[in-house]
Amino acid sequence: MYNKQPCIEVENHDHQAWRGYSAMIKEVKKTIAAVGKKTVVVAVDLYPGVRVEEIKTKFVDHLGAEKVVFSDEAFFQTAEFVTEKIKVLLTDDRVFGVMSHAHFNNFIDEDKLADAEKSIEAAEGVVVVYGVAATLAVTPDIHIYANMARWEIQQRYRSGEIANWKATNFHEDALKKYKRGFFFEWRMADRYKKKHFEQFDYVIDSNIKNDVKMISGGAFLTGLKQASEQPFRVVPFFDPGVWGGQWMKEVCDLDRNVENFAWCFDCVPEENSLLLKVGETIVEIPSIDVVLRHPIALLGNQVHARFGDEFPIRFDFLDTVGGQNLSLQVHPLTEYIQEHFGMNYTQDESYYMLDTGEEAVVYLGVREGITKEFFFNELQKAQTGVVAFPAEKLVNQFPAKKHDHFLIPAGTVHCSGKDAMVLEISATPFIFTFKLWDWGRLGMDGKPRPIHLEHGAENVQFDRDTKWVENNLVNQVEKVAEGDGWLEERTGLHEREFIETRRHWFDKPVHHDTNGLVNVLNLVEGAQVMVESPENRFAPYVVNYAETFIVPASVGGYTIRPYGESVGKTVATVKAFVRV
Repeated sequence: MYNKQPCIEVENHDHQAWRGYSAMIKEVKKTIAAVGKKTVVVAVDLYPGVRVEEIKTKFVDHLGAEKVVFSDEAFFQTAEFVTEKIKVLLTDDRVFGVMSHAHFNNFIDEDKLADAEKSIEAAEGVVVVYGVAATLAVTPDIHIYANMARWEIQQRYRSGEIANWKATNFHEDALKKYKRGFFFEWRMADRYKKKHFEQFDYVIDSNIKNDVKMISGGAFLTGLKQASEQPFRVVPFFDPGVWGGQWMKEVCDLDRNVENFAWCFDCVPEENSLLLKVGETIVEIPSIDVVLRHPIALLGNQVHARFGDEFPIRFDFLDTVGGQNLSLQVHPLTEYIQEHFGMNYTQDESYYMLDTGEEAVVYLGVREGITKEFFFNELQKAQTGVVAFPAEKLVNQFPAKKHDHFLIPAGTVHCSGKDAMVLEISATPFIFTFKLWDWGRLGMDGKPRPIHLEHGAENVQFDRDTKWVENNLVNQVEKVAEGDGWLEERTGLHEREFIETRRHWFDKPVHHDTNGLVNVLNLVEGAQVMVESPENRFAPYVVNYAETFIVPASVGGYTIRPYGESVGKTVATVKAFVRV
Protein backbone atom coordinates (compact mmCIF):
# COMPACT_ATOMS: atom_id res chain seq x y z
CA MET A 1 0.00 0.00 0.00
CA TYR A 2 1.26 3.47 -0.93
CA ASN A 3 2.75 5.09 2.19
CA LYS A 4 1.50 8.66 2.64
CA GLN A 5 3.49 9.26 5.85
CA PRO A 6 7.07 8.04 5.30
CA CYS A 7 9.44 9.00 8.11
CA ILE A 8 13.05 8.78 9.20
CA GLU A 9 13.71 7.40 12.67
CA VAL A 10 16.29 9.68 14.25
CA GLU A 11 18.95 7.78 16.16
CA ASN A 12 20.18 8.46 19.70
CA HIS A 13 17.78 11.31 20.56
CA ASP A 14 14.79 9.45 22.00
CA HIS A 15 14.10 11.86 24.85
CA GLN A 16 14.62 15.09 22.92
CA ALA A 17 11.09 15.66 21.65
CA TRP A 18 8.22 17.52 23.32
CA ARG A 19 4.60 17.70 22.20
CA GLY A 20 2.27 20.51 23.15
CA TYR A 21 2.90 23.96 24.52
CA SER A 22 2.98 22.92 28.18
CA ALA A 23 5.79 20.42 27.63
CA MET A 24 7.69 22.89 25.45
CA ILE A 25 7.39 25.71 28.00
CA LYS A 26 8.59 23.45 30.82
CA GLU A 27 11.63 22.34 28.79
CA VAL A 28 12.62 25.85 27.71
CA LYS A 29 12.20 27.23 31.25
CA LYS A 30 14.51 24.50 32.50
CA THR A 31 17.10 25.50 29.91
CA ILE A 32 16.72 29.19 30.80
CA ALA A 33 17.43 28.37 34.44
CA ALA A 34 20.49 26.36 33.44
CA VAL A 35 22.03 29.30 31.55
CA GLY A 36 22.85 30.89 34.91
CA LYS A 37 23.07 34.50 33.77
CA LYS A 38 21.48 37.68 35.09
CA THR A 39 20.01 38.35 31.68
CA VAL A 40 19.01 35.45 29.45
CA VAL A 41 18.08 36.24 25.85
CA VAL A 42 15.77 33.82 24.06
CA ALA A 43 15.18 34.15 20.32
CA VAL A 44 12.02 32.53 18.96
CA ASP A 45 12.62 32.70 15.24
CA LEU A 46 9.62 32.26 12.92
CA TYR A 47 9.56 31.17 9.30
CA PRO A 48 7.21 33.53 7.39
CA GLY A 49 3.72 32.02 7.58
CA VAL A 50 3.91 30.69 11.14
CA ARG A 51 0.85 31.60 13.22
CA VAL A 52 2.38 34.52 15.10
CA GLU A 53 -0.45 35.12 17.54
CA GLU A 54 -0.63 31.46 18.54
CA ILE A 55 3.12 31.29 19.20
CA LYS A 56 2.96 34.51 21.24
CA THR A 57 -0.06 33.80 23.41
CA LYS A 58 0.53 30.09 23.98
CA PHE A 59 4.32 29.97 24.14
CA VAL A 60 6.20 33.27 24.32
CA ASP A 61 3.89 34.82 26.94
CA HIS A 62 4.51 31.86 29.28
CA LEU A 63 8.32 31.90 29.35
CA GLY A 64 8.45 34.34 32.26
CA ALA A 65 10.01 37.16 30.25
CA GLU A 66 10.66 40.58 31.74
CA LYS A 67 10.84 42.01 28.24
CA VAL A 68 9.29 40.81 24.98
CA VAL A 69 10.26 42.21 21.57
CA PHE A 70 8.43 41.44 18.29
CA SER A 71 10.96 41.66 15.46
CA ASP A 72 8.49 42.55 12.70
CA GLU A 73 7.54 45.75 14.51
CA ALA A 74 10.67 46.46 16.54
CA PHE A 75 13.33 46.74 13.86
CA PHE A 76 11.97 46.16 10.37
CA GLN A 77 10.71 48.75 7.92
CA THR A 78 6.99 49.25 7.42
CA ALA A 79 4.84 47.02 5.25
CA GLU A 80 4.44 49.87 2.78
CA PHE A 81 8.22 50.31 2.52
CA VAL A 82 8.82 46.60 1.90
CA THR A 83 6.05 46.28 -0.68
CA GLU A 84 7.26 49.34 -2.59
CA LYS A 85 10.86 48.12 -2.58
CA ILE A 86 9.98 44.73 -4.06
CA LYS A 87 7.38 46.04 -6.52
CA VAL A 88 9.67 45.59 -9.51
CA LEU A 89 10.28 41.94 -8.53
CA LEU A 90 6.62 41.08 -8.13
CA THR A 91 5.52 42.69 -11.44
CA ASP A 92 1.88 43.18 -12.38
CA ASP A 93 1.47 39.58 -13.49
CA ARG A 94 -0.84 37.33 -11.48
CA VAL A 95 1.62 34.41 -11.49
CA PHE A 96 5.17 35.38 -12.44
CA GLY A 97 7.75 37.54 -10.71
CA VAL A 98 11.53 37.86 -10.69
CA MET A 99 13.66 35.84 -8.29
CA SER A 100 14.89 37.99 -5.40
CA HIS A 101 18.47 38.04 -4.15
CA ALA A 102 17.54 40.07 -1.06
CA HIS A 103 18.33 39.33 2.58
CA PHE A 104 16.34 40.34 5.65
CA ASN A 105 19.08 42.85 6.46
CA ASN A 106 17.99 44.86 3.43
CA PHE A 107 14.70 45.69 5.17
CA ILE A 108 16.02 46.76 8.57
CA ASP A 109 15.17 50.22 9.90
CA GLU A 110 18.54 51.14 11.40
CA ASP A 111 17.13 53.66 13.89
CA LYS A 112 14.54 51.23 15.16
CA LEU A 113 17.17 48.48 15.36
CA ALA A 114 19.48 50.69 17.42
CA ASP A 115 16.65 51.48 19.83
CA ALA A 116 15.72 47.81 20.13
CA GLU A 117 19.32 46.80 20.83
CA LYS A 118 19.67 49.45 23.54
CA SER A 119 16.47 48.40 25.28
CA ILE A 120 17.49 44.74 25.18
CA GLU A 121 20.96 45.53 26.56
CA ALA A 122 19.38 47.47 29.43
CA ALA A 123 16.97 44.68 30.35
CA GLU A 124 17.43 42.19 33.15
CA GLY A 125 15.94 38.77 33.62
CA VAL A 126 14.50 36.85 30.66
CA VAL A 127 14.29 38.70 27.34
CA VAL A 128 12.38 37.09 24.47
CA VAL A 129 12.75 38.36 20.92
CA TYR A 130 10.26 36.62 18.64
CA GLY A 131 9.31 36.92 14.98
CA VAL A 132 10.95 36.63 11.59
CA ALA A 133 14.78 36.88 11.64
CA ALA A 134 14.79 37.59 15.38
CA THR A 135 18.56 37.20 15.73
CA LEU A 136 19.28 40.29 13.63
CA ALA A 137 18.92 42.24 16.87
CA VAL A 138 20.47 39.79 19.35
CA THR A 139 22.92 36.98 19.84
CA PRO A 140 20.66 34.73 21.88
CA ASP A 141 21.56 32.43 24.73
CA ILE A 142 18.79 30.12 23.55
CA HIS A 143 17.76 29.95 19.90
CA ILE A 144 14.39 28.39 19.04
CA TYR A 145 13.29 28.08 15.42
CA ALA A 146 9.65 27.63 14.39
CA ASN A 147 9.69 25.77 11.08
CA MET A 148 6.89 24.86 8.70
CA ALA A 149 6.17 23.24 5.35
CA ARG A 150 5.61 25.25 2.19
CA TRP A 151 2.41 23.41 1.35
CA GLU A 152 0.93 24.36 4.70
CA ILE A 153 1.82 28.00 4.01
CA GLN A 154 -0.05 27.76 0.73
CA GLN A 155 -3.16 26.37 2.45
CA ARG A 156 -3.09 29.37 4.78
CA TYR A 157 -2.74 31.70 1.80
CA ARG A 158 -5.75 30.11 0.12
CA SER A 159 -7.97 30.28 3.18
CA GLY A 160 -7.09 33.93 3.88
CA GLU A 161 -5.79 33.01 7.33
CA ILE A 162 -2.43 34.69 6.80
CA ALA A 163 -0.95 37.52 4.79
CA ASN A 164 2.52 37.61 3.33
CA TRP A 165 5.39 38.80 5.52
CA LYS A 166 5.24 42.59 6.02
CA ALA A 167 1.93 42.79 4.17
CA THR A 168 -1.78 43.05 4.97
CA ASN A 169 -3.02 41.13 1.93
CA PHE A 170 -5.06 38.51 3.81
CA HIS A 171 -7.77 38.34 1.15
CA GLU A 172 -5.68 38.96 -1.93
CA ASP A 173 -5.73 36.46 -4.81
CA ALA A 174 -3.97 33.32 -3.49
CA LEU A 175 -1.84 33.11 -6.64
CA LYS A 176 -0.44 36.58 -5.96
CA LYS A 177 0.26 35.69 -2.33
CA TYR A 178 2.03 32.53 -3.47
CA LYS A 179 4.02 34.57 -5.99
CA ARG A 180 5.27 36.93 -3.26
CA GLY A 181 6.22 33.97 -1.09
CA PHE A 182 7.94 32.06 -3.90
CA PHE A 183 9.92 34.89 -5.46
CA PHE A 184 10.66 36.95 -2.37
CA GLU A 185 10.16 35.91 1.23
CA TRP A 186 10.98 32.18 0.96
CA ARG A 187 14.27 33.06 -0.74
CA MET A 188 15.26 35.32 2.16
CA ALA A 189 13.96 32.93 4.79
CA ASP A 190 15.98 30.01 3.45
CA ARG A 191 19.14 32.10 3.16
CA TYR A 192 18.70 33.16 6.75
CA LYS A 193 17.78 29.70 8.04
CA LYS A 194 20.70 27.82 6.53
CA LYS A 195 23.18 30.17 8.21
CA HIS A 196 21.76 29.31 11.63
CA PHE A 197 21.27 25.54 11.53
CA GLU A 198 24.05 24.86 14.04
CA GLN A 199 22.78 27.55 16.43
CA PHE A 200 19.30 26.10 16.86
CA ASP A 201 18.81 24.78 20.39
CA TYR A 202 15.28 23.72 19.54
CA VAL A 203 13.20 23.38 16.36
CA ILE A 204 9.41 23.68 16.46
CA ASP A 205 7.03 21.94 14.06
CA SER A 206 4.27 24.54 13.75
CA ASN A 207 2.25 22.97 10.94
CA ILE A 208 -0.86 21.86 12.86
CA LYS A 209 -2.88 24.48 14.69
CA ASN A 210 -2.64 24.12 18.47
CA ASP A 211 -0.71 20.85 18.10
CA VAL A 212 2.91 21.91 18.01
CA LYS A 213 5.92 19.69 18.60
CA MET A 214 9.51 20.57 19.43
CA ILE A 215 12.77 18.67 19.08
CA SER A 216 16.28 19.51 20.11
CA GLY A 217 18.62 21.14 17.63
CA GLY A 218 20.79 18.04 17.91
CA ALA A 219 17.92 15.74 16.91
CA PHE A 220 17.10 18.06 14.01
CA LEU A 221 20.68 18.02 12.69
CA THR A 222 20.98 14.25 13.16
CA GLY A 223 17.79 13.71 11.17
CA LEU A 224 19.06 15.87 8.31
CA LYS A 225 22.37 14.01 8.29
CA GLN A 226 20.66 10.62 8.24
CA ALA A 227 18.53 11.71 5.28
CA SER A 228 21.65 12.65 3.34
CA GLU A 229 23.14 9.17 3.81
CA GLN A 230 20.27 6.75 3.13
CA PRO A 231 17.31 6.26 0.76
CA PHE A 232 14.31 8.29 1.88
CA ARG A 233 10.97 9.66 0.77
CA VAL A 234 9.47 13.07 1.29
CA VAL A 235 5.84 13.46 2.37
CA PRO A 236 3.59 13.45 -0.72
CA PHE A 237 1.04 16.23 -1.03
CA PHE A 238 -2.19 15.74 -2.98
CA ASP A 239 -4.21 18.59 -4.42
CA PRO A 240 -7.46 18.78 -6.41
CA GLY A 241 -7.65 20.61 -9.72
CA VAL A 242 -10.13 21.54 -12.41
CA TRP A 243 -8.91 18.68 -14.62
CA GLY A 244 -8.25 16.17 -11.82
CA GLY A 245 -8.98 12.46 -11.90
CA GLN A 246 -9.77 9.42 -9.76
CA TRP A 247 -6.73 7.09 -10.11
CA MET A 248 -4.82 8.36 -7.09
CA LYS A 249 -7.87 8.00 -4.84
CA GLU A 250 -7.69 4.24 -5.27
CA VAL A 251 -3.95 3.59 -5.61
CA CYS A 252 -2.87 6.07 -2.92
CA ASP A 253 -5.91 5.51 -0.68
CA LEU A 254 -7.15 9.09 -0.60
CA ASP A 255 -10.37 10.64 0.66
CA ARG A 256 -13.16 9.31 -1.58
CA ASN A 257 -15.35 12.29 -0.69
CA VAL A 258 -13.05 14.78 -2.43
CA GLU A 259 -14.25 15.48 -5.98
CA ASN A 260 -10.88 14.70 -7.57
CA PHE A 261 -7.14 14.82 -7.12
CA ALA A 262 -5.14 16.41 -9.91
CA TRP A 263 -1.61 16.62 -8.56
CA CYS A 264 0.59 14.67 -6.23
CA PHE A 265 3.85 16.38 -5.41
CA ASP A 266 5.67 13.14 -4.71
CA CYS A 267 9.24 14.44 -4.84
CA VAL A 268 9.57 18.22 -4.90
CA PRO A 269 11.95 18.91 -1.99
CA GLU A 270 11.37 22.66 -2.12
CA GLU A 271 7.64 22.12 -1.59
CA ASN A 272 7.40 18.81 0.29
CA SER A 273 8.03 17.93 3.91
CA LEU A 274 10.21 15.41 5.70
CA LEU A 275 8.98 13.50 8.74
CA LEU A 276 11.46 12.83 11.54
CA LYS A 277 10.53 10.36 14.28
CA VAL A 278 12.26 11.34 17.52
CA GLY A 279 11.39 8.84 20.20
CA GLU A 280 7.63 8.44 19.85
CA THR A 281 7.10 11.92 18.42
CA ILE A 282 6.90 12.59 14.67
CA VAL A 283 7.76 16.10 13.59
CA GLU A 284 7.33 17.62 10.15
CA ILE A 285 10.04 19.84 8.68
CA PRO A 286 10.59 21.23 5.16
CA SER A 287 12.53 18.69 3.09
CA ILE A 288 14.49 21.57 1.54
CA ASP A 289 16.36 21.69 4.86
CA VAL A 290 18.24 18.52 3.87
CA VAL A 291 19.34 20.20 0.64
CA LEU A 292 20.39 23.37 2.44
CA ARG A 293 22.29 21.51 5.17
CA HIS A 294 23.97 18.68 3.22
CA PRO A 295 23.98 19.64 -0.46
CA ILE A 296 27.16 17.75 -1.38
CA ALA A 297 26.30 14.51 0.41
CA LEU A 298 22.79 14.60 -1.06
CA LEU A 299 23.43 15.90 -4.57
CA GLY A 300 27.05 14.94 -5.14
CA ASN A 301 29.97 17.19 -5.96
CA GLN A 302 29.24 17.53 -9.66
CA VAL A 303 25.55 18.34 -9.24
CA HIS A 304 26.28 20.72 -6.36
CA ALA A 305 28.91 22.51 -8.44
CA ARG A 306 26.30 23.10 -11.15
CA PHE A 307 23.13 23.79 -9.13
CA GLY A 308 24.30 24.86 -5.69
CA ASP A 309 21.90 23.99 -2.87
CA GLU A 310 18.94 23.44 -5.17
CA PHE A 311 17.43 20.01 -5.84
CA PRO A 312 17.22 19.93 -9.64
CA ILE A 313 15.01 16.86 -10.22
CA ARG A 314 11.26 16.75 -9.68
CA PHE A 315 8.86 13.79 -9.74
CA ASP A 316 5.12 14.41 -9.49
CA PHE A 317 1.83 12.85 -10.57
CA LEU A 318 -0.78 14.29 -12.94
CA ASP A 319 -4.07 12.39 -12.75
CA THR A 320 -6.64 12.84 -15.52
CA VAL A 321 -8.20 9.35 -15.23
CA GLY A 322 -11.90 10.13 -15.28
CA GLY A 323 -10.94 13.79 -15.54
CA GLN A 324 -10.13 16.30 -18.27
CA ASN A 325 -7.26 17.44 -20.47
CA LEU A 326 -4.50 19.46 -18.84
CA SER A 327 -4.10 23.01 -20.14
CA LEU A 328 -2.19 23.28 -23.41
CA GLN A 329 1.13 24.83 -22.40
CA VAL A 330 4.79 25.51 -23.03
CA HIS A 331 7.78 26.05 -20.76
CA PRO A 332 10.30 28.86 -21.31
CA LEU A 333 13.58 28.41 -23.13
CA THR A 334 16.66 28.66 -20.92
CA GLU A 335 17.67 32.12 -22.10
CA TYR A 336 14.10 33.37 -21.67
CA ILE A 337 13.77 32.23 -18.06
CA GLN A 338 17.17 33.71 -17.28
CA GLU A 339 16.44 37.07 -18.87
CA HIS A 340 12.88 37.54 -17.61
CA PHE A 341 12.67 35.74 -14.26
CA GLY A 342 16.19 35.49 -12.86
CA MET A 343 16.20 31.67 -12.85
CA ASN A 344 19.32 29.67 -13.68
CA TYR A 345 17.65 26.85 -15.59
CA THR A 346 14.26 26.00 -17.03
CA GLN A 347 11.61 23.32 -16.71
CA ASP A 348 12.52 20.62 -19.16
CA GLU A 349 10.30 17.64 -18.48
CA SER A 350 8.79 14.37 -19.62
CA TYR A 351 5.61 12.33 -19.20
CA TYR A 352 6.06 8.72 -18.11
CA MET A 353 2.72 6.94 -18.34
CA LEU A 354 2.01 5.03 -15.13
CA ASP A 355 -1.41 4.05 -16.43
CA THR A 356 -3.82 4.98 -19.23
CA GLY A 357 -7.33 4.51 -20.46
CA GLU A 358 -8.00 3.12 -23.94
CA GLU A 359 -8.34 6.54 -25.58
CA ALA A 360 -5.55 8.36 -23.72
CA VAL A 361 -3.39 10.72 -25.77
CA VAL A 362 -0.56 13.17 -25.26
CA TYR A 363 -0.60 16.47 -27.15
CA LEU A 364 2.99 17.13 -28.21
CA GLY A 365 4.47 19.51 -30.78
CA VAL A 366 2.74 21.29 -33.66
CA ARG A 367 1.43 19.62 -36.79
CA GLU A 368 3.31 19.85 -40.07
CA GLY A 369 3.10 23.22 -41.81
CA ILE A 370 1.60 25.17 -38.89
CA THR A 371 3.02 28.69 -38.68
CA LYS A 372 3.52 30.82 -35.59
CA GLU A 373 1.22 33.53 -36.97
CA PHE A 374 -1.67 31.16 -37.65
CA PHE A 375 -1.25 29.28 -34.37
CA PHE A 376 -1.33 32.39 -32.18
CA ASN A 377 -4.06 34.06 -34.22
CA GLU A 378 -6.26 31.06 -33.43
CA LEU A 379 -5.32 31.29 -29.75
CA GLN A 380 -6.16 35.00 -29.69
CA LYS A 381 -9.56 34.32 -31.23
CA ALA A 382 -10.21 31.59 -28.67
CA GLN A 383 -9.48 34.03 -25.87
CA THR A 384 -12.50 36.09 -26.89
CA GLY A 385 -14.71 33.15 -25.98
CA VAL A 386 -16.48 33.21 -29.35
CA VAL A 387 -14.71 30.14 -30.77
CA ALA A 388 -12.75 27.25 -29.29
CA PHE A 389 -9.09 26.71 -30.11
CA PRO A 390 -8.86 23.84 -32.64
CA ALA A 391 -6.12 22.00 -30.74
CA GLU A 392 -6.72 18.69 -32.53
CA LYS A 393 -6.00 20.33 -35.90
CA LEU A 394 -2.91 22.26 -34.83
CA VAL A 395 -1.20 20.07 -32.23
CA ASN A 396 -0.10 16.45 -32.62
CA GLN A 397 -1.96 13.81 -30.62
CA PHE A 398 -0.06 10.63 -29.86
CA PRO A 399 -1.87 7.58 -28.46
CA ALA A 400 -0.53 6.86 -24.97
CA LYS A 401 -0.30 3.50 -23.24
CA LYS A 402 1.17 2.31 -19.97
CA HIS A 403 4.99 2.68 -19.75
CA ASP A 404 5.23 5.03 -22.75
CA HIS A 405 7.66 7.89 -22.20
CA PHE A 406 7.14 11.28 -23.90
CA LEU A 407 10.02 13.76 -23.72
CA ILE A 408 9.23 17.48 -23.48
CA PRO A 409 12.19 19.85 -23.80
CA ALA A 410 11.35 23.47 -23.02
CA GLY A 411 9.78 25.26 -25.97
CA THR A 412 7.64 22.26 -26.97
CA VAL A 413 3.87 22.80 -26.86
CA HIS A 414 2.25 19.97 -24.92
CA CYS A 415 -0.29 18.60 -22.47
CA SER A 416 -1.67 15.29 -21.30
CA GLY A 417 -5.16 14.38 -22.45
CA LYS A 418 -7.87 12.88 -20.26
CA ASP A 419 -7.75 9.33 -18.85
CA ALA A 420 -4.00 9.30 -18.25
CA MET A 421 -1.92 8.84 -15.10
CA VAL A 422 1.32 10.68 -15.68
CA LEU A 423 4.52 10.45 -13.72
CA GLU A 424 6.05 13.79 -14.62
CA ILE A 425 9.85 13.76 -14.47
CA SER A 426 11.27 17.22 -14.83
CA ALA A 427 13.67 19.91 -13.79
CA THR A 428 12.51 21.79 -10.71
CA PRO A 429 11.43 25.37 -11.67
CA PHE A 430 7.84 24.17 -11.84
CA ILE A 431 6.07 27.52 -11.48
CA PHE A 432 7.08 28.55 -15.00
CA THR A 433 4.27 27.15 -17.12
CA PHE A 434 2.86 29.36 -19.87
CA LYS A 435 -0.73 28.25 -20.42
CA LEU A 436 -1.87 28.74 -24.02
CA TRP A 437 -5.38 27.24 -23.97
CA ASP A 438 -7.45 25.94 -21.07
CA TRP A 439 -10.38 24.47 -22.98
CA GLY A 440 -12.69 27.36 -22.03
CA ARG A 441 -13.04 26.44 -18.36
CA LEU A 442 -12.70 28.20 -15.01
CA GLY A 443 -10.30 27.31 -12.23
CA MET A 444 -11.22 25.83 -8.84
CA ASP A 445 -11.63 29.38 -7.52
CA GLY A 446 -14.23 30.18 -10.17
CA LYS A 447 -11.88 32.53 -12.01
CA PRO A 448 -10.35 32.04 -15.46
CA ARG A 449 -6.96 30.38 -15.10
CA PRO A 450 -4.07 32.65 -16.16
CA ILE A 451 -3.18 32.48 -19.86
CA HIS A 452 0.19 33.79 -21.08
CA LEU A 453 0.09 34.08 -24.86
CA GLU A 454 2.72 36.82 -24.98
CA HIS A 455 5.23 34.64 -23.14
CA GLY A 456 4.14 31.61 -25.12
CA ALA A 457 4.71 33.33 -28.46
CA GLU A 458 8.33 33.92 -27.51
CA ASN A 459 8.95 30.27 -26.64
CA VAL A 460 6.95 27.81 -28.77
CA GLN A 461 9.32 26.16 -31.24
CA PHE A 462 7.53 25.55 -34.53
CA ASP A 463 10.24 23.34 -35.98
CA ARG A 464 9.17 20.72 -33.44
CA ASP A 465 6.53 19.34 -35.76
CA THR A 466 5.11 15.86 -36.28
CA LYS A 467 8.14 14.14 -37.80
CA TRP A 468 10.61 15.82 -35.47
CA VAL A 469 8.58 14.85 -32.40
CA GLU A 470 8.18 11.26 -33.58
CA ASN A 471 11.92 10.96 -34.18
CA ASN A 472 13.06 12.73 -31.03
CA LEU A 473 10.45 12.72 -28.28
CA VAL A 474 8.23 9.64 -28.41
CA ASN A 475 9.49 6.42 -26.78
CA GLN A 476 13.17 6.94 -27.43
CA VAL A 477 13.95 3.63 -25.71
CA GLU A 478 17.24 1.82 -26.17
CA LYS A 479 18.75 -1.15 -24.35
CA VAL A 480 21.78 -0.23 -22.24
CA ALA A 481 22.67 -3.51 -20.54
CA GLU A 482 21.22 -6.78 -19.32
CA GLY A 483 22.14 -9.62 -17.01
CA ASP A 484 20.69 -12.55 -15.13
CA GLY A 485 17.13 -11.49 -14.30
CA TRP A 486 17.39 -7.82 -15.29
CA LEU A 487 17.31 -5.43 -18.25
CA GLU A 488 18.35 -1.77 -18.24
CA GLU A 489 16.91 0.66 -20.82
CA ARG A 490 17.54 4.29 -21.51
CA THR A 491 14.20 6.06 -21.98
CA GLY A 492 15.36 9.69 -22.20
CA LEU A 493 15.52 12.52 -21.81
CA HIS A 494 16.20 14.54 -24.98
CA GLU A 495 19.71 15.89 -25.52
CA ARG A 496 18.43 19.41 -24.72
CA GLU A 497 17.47 18.20 -21.24
CA PHE A 498 19.99 17.65 -18.44
CA ILE A 499 18.16 14.70 -16.86
CA GLU A 500 18.93 11.11 -17.86
CA THR A 501 16.31 8.41 -17.21
CA ARG A 502 16.88 4.65 -17.00
CA ARG A 503 14.28 1.93 -16.67
CA HIS A 504 15.14 -1.41 -15.09
CA TRP A 505 12.97 -4.51 -15.54
CA PHE A 506 13.95 -7.27 -13.10
CA ASP A 507 12.83 -10.38 -11.27
CA LYS A 508 16.13 -10.80 -9.40
CA PRO A 509 18.33 -8.31 -7.49
CA VAL A 510 19.78 -5.59 -9.70
CA HIS A 511 22.82 -3.48 -8.76
CA HIS A 512 22.82 0.33 -8.98
CA ASP A 513 25.46 2.90 -8.18
CA THR A 514 24.92 6.61 -7.68
CA ASN A 515 28.35 7.28 -9.19
CA GLY A 516 28.46 10.39 -7.03
CA LEU A 517 25.12 11.72 -8.34
CA VAL A 518 21.76 11.93 -6.58
CA ASN A 519 19.30 9.34 -7.90
CA VAL A 520 15.51 9.70 -7.90
CA LEU A 521 13.47 6.56 -8.57
CA ASN A 522 9.86 5.44 -8.81
CA LEU A 523 8.51 1.88 -8.68
CA VAL A 524 6.46 1.92 -11.89
CA GLU A 525 5.63 -1.80 -12.00
CA GLY A 526 5.20 -4.28 -9.14
CA ALA A 527 3.82 -4.20 -5.61
CA GLN A 528 7.02 -3.85 -3.56
CA VAL A 529 10.79 -3.83 -3.77
CA MET A 530 13.57 -3.81 -1.20
CA VAL A 531 16.47 -1.35 -1.47
CA GLU A 532 19.63 -2.57 0.25
CA SER A 533 23.26 -1.64 0.75
CA PRO A 534 25.83 -4.36 -0.04
CA GLU A 535 28.06 -2.67 2.54
CA ASN A 536 25.29 -2.25 5.17
CA ARG A 537 25.55 1.53 4.97
CA PHE A 538 21.81 1.86 5.60
CA ALA A 539 18.98 -0.33 6.84
CA PRO A 540 16.95 -2.22 4.19
CA TYR A 541 14.32 0.10 2.76
CA VAL A 542 10.92 -1.01 1.42
CA VAL A 543 9.31 0.84 -1.49
CA ASN A 544 5.72 0.32 -2.66
CA TYR A 545 4.14 0.73 -6.08
CA ALA A 546 4.15 4.31 -7.42
CA GLU A 547 6.31 5.62 -4.57
CA THR A 548 9.14 7.99 -5.44
CA PHE A 549 12.30 7.77 -3.38
CA ILE A 550 15.62 9.59 -3.26
CA VAL A 551 19.00 7.89 -3.05
CA PRO A 552 21.62 10.45 -1.97
CA ALA A 553 24.86 10.62 -3.92
CA SER A 554 26.76 9.61 -0.77
CA VAL A 555 25.14 6.16 -0.78
CA GLY A 556 27.23 4.82 -3.67
CA GLY A 557 26.32 1.23 -4.50
CA TYR A 558 22.89 -0.19 -3.72
CA THR A 559 20.69 -3.04 -4.86
CA ILE A 560 16.97 -3.33 -5.54
CA ARG A 561 15.10 -6.65 -5.52
CA PRO A 562 11.48 -7.78 -5.73
CA TYR A 563 9.97 -8.05 -2.26
CA GLY A 564 6.76 -9.25 -0.65
CA GLU A 565 4.04 -9.84 -3.22
CA SER A 566 6.49 -9.11 -6.03
CA VAL A 567 8.84 -12.01 -5.32
CA GLY A 568 9.02 -14.19 -8.42
CA LYS A 569 7.47 -11.49 -10.60
CA THR A 570 8.95 -8.93 -12.99
CA VAL A 571 8.98 -5.39 -11.59
CA ALA A 572 10.29 -2.09 -12.94
CA THR A 573 11.79 1.14 -11.68
CA VAL A 574 12.47 4.39 -13.48
CA LYS A 575 15.57 6.23 -12.30
CA ALA A 576 16.54 9.83 -12.99
CA PHE A 577 19.89 11.54 -12.49
CA VAL A 578 21.72 14.59 -13.80
CA ARG A 579 23.91 14.14 -16.84
CA VAL A 580 27.44 15.37 -16.22
